[in-house]
Amino acid sequence: MAKPAHNANIARHLSRMARESPDRAAVITQADGVTTTFAELEARTNRYANGFLGIGIVRGMRVLVLIEPGLDFAAVVFALLKIGALPVLIDSGMGVANMLRCIRQVRPEAMIGVPRATALRLLRPRAFKSVTHVVTAGRRWLWGGHSLERLHDRSSDRFEMATFGPDDEAAILFTSGSTGPAKGVLYAHGMFDAQVRSIQTQYGIEPGEVELATFPLFALFSPAMGTTCVFPDMDFSRPGRVDPQKLVEAVHANGATSAFGSPALWLRVSDYCIEHDVTLPTLRRVLIAGAPVRWQLVERVKQFLGPESDVHTPYGATEALPVASISGEEVLRDCLEPMKAGAGTCVGRPLPGRSVKIIRISDDPISEWSDDLVVPDGQRGEIVVCGEVVTRTYCELPRATRLAKIEDHGCVWHRMGDLGYFDEQGRLWFCGRKSQRVTTTRGTMFTEPCEVVFNLHPSIARSALVGVGQRYAQTPVMVIEFREHMPSRRETKAAQADLISWARPRKPIREIQHVLFRASLPVDVRHNAKINREALAAWAETQLR
Repeated sequence: MAKPAHNANIARHLSRMARESPDRAAVITQADGVTTTFAELEARTNRYANGFLGIGIVRGMRVLVLIEPGLDFAAVVFALLKIGALPVLIDSGMGVANMLRCIRQVRPEAMIGVPRATALRLLRPRAFKSVTHVVTAGRRWLWGGHSLERLHDRSSDRFEMATFGPDDEAAILFTSGSTGPAKGVLYAHGMFDAQVRSIQTQYGIEPGEVELATFPLFALFSPAMGTTCVFPDMDFSRPGRVDPQKLVEAVHANGATSAFGSPALWLRVSDYCIEHDVTLPTLRRVLIAGAPVRWQLVERVKQFLGPESDVHTPYGATEALPVASISGEEVLRDCLEPMKAGAGTCVGRPLPGRSVKIIRISDDPISEWSDDLVVPDGQRGEIVVCGEVVTRTYCELPRATRLAKIEDHGCVWHRMGDLGYFDEQGRLWFCGRKSQRVTTTRGTMFTEPCEVVFNLHPSIARSALVGVGQRYAQTPVMVIEFREHMPSRRETKAAQADLISWARPRKPIREIQHVLFRASLPVDVRHNAKINREALAAWAETQLR
């Protein structure tokens, strides 16, 4: 097979940075205070690539990577990309049972993991029966295989990376599984390139900046943008439990100019900064994503940024990222009043290189695109997107692919599974997940508009709309998490009556006649911010019997 004229291998950006800025910091790990330059990262990556080839990890092989975010995570992933093997990245925070299901689904041929991950292979051998090559990043105990450290020490620091076209397979990234089983998403090298260009252009990120990466995927983007990636000292699988002081220290110590994180993470950081009168003047931009971003959080984060800095809320999914974006300034200036009135949450305008449409709501597969699917302007429906950052298929899941993809003469529309609409200014508004809509005898209720309105109540921290009963005849129920004091059993009935009375004159929540209280709402494992309404609906049904 002839080589493509241009090598689209995303790992080429690391080699370029090692040539152009060898002494610039590439990775900084806060936990141990170690700084690694681009030249050092390139050499480490090359040693790993040679070592992996030497033990039989070759081009096209699926390689499960279970390493904590940090220097070795970045080096191992780039080494696999240089070889042409496909890194398989699964969020370990989803729990052992879900992770094992993902491993069985994708059938990796090799794995590179920390000791507790490689030990799991002995305890649950059926999930790992496809694995023939094992590399341990750390001390080996009773299992065989290879040592990552020894592969590094015995290998050359020079390597010629594999050449790929933009449509060639690059990696398998798993969704969080927050609204259904986690699915492996097949990425191409051209997709990574398009994401990097899009992020860098949209947010004006310049070479030499410093990125605080609380989401591991951004470790792959930083070298391509010529920025330094700072891994903070945190449990990356539990962003909602992050120590905000450590994040603040990481920003100050490294002069971080950009930071990305989930709403749950930034809520903790904003609480800390406001309580301790801390500012983060070096940050030019804060990106918040992973779940709907409340305007109250945008307002809080802007308080401790510099006057020229802003918050941005990109919208997308593992299957298509980013799709749209809006600045905090625009949210607070132009969208605040409509949101308070129940319009939903504005996620901004589509980015260049994407086509975004709203189609009629359906739970059935749609095999071929037709313009007849598109609903009139302003009407709510399902959000679909096509373009250079849109994946074409799920790995080993043909039914999921049929449900989520629409063929259009060689192009693919991805059904986001989200509901929304466009306003008169061309901004996209998010109204909730399609699978979580509540269908009553009077029509459809959307989670996001209802919850944004309910959250205006001063005593409410979070709320979740769920439906109880048969589809199209569901009873809408609002489940409440309070900011401070949760009513006692004796106070519950009076508090419920007060909230229903408060909701009655407010559109779109006037139809809600049942309110339940929970000490905390269950959330997803990746961002600790998406509410698990499916679990809440099952619980609510037991409460209304």
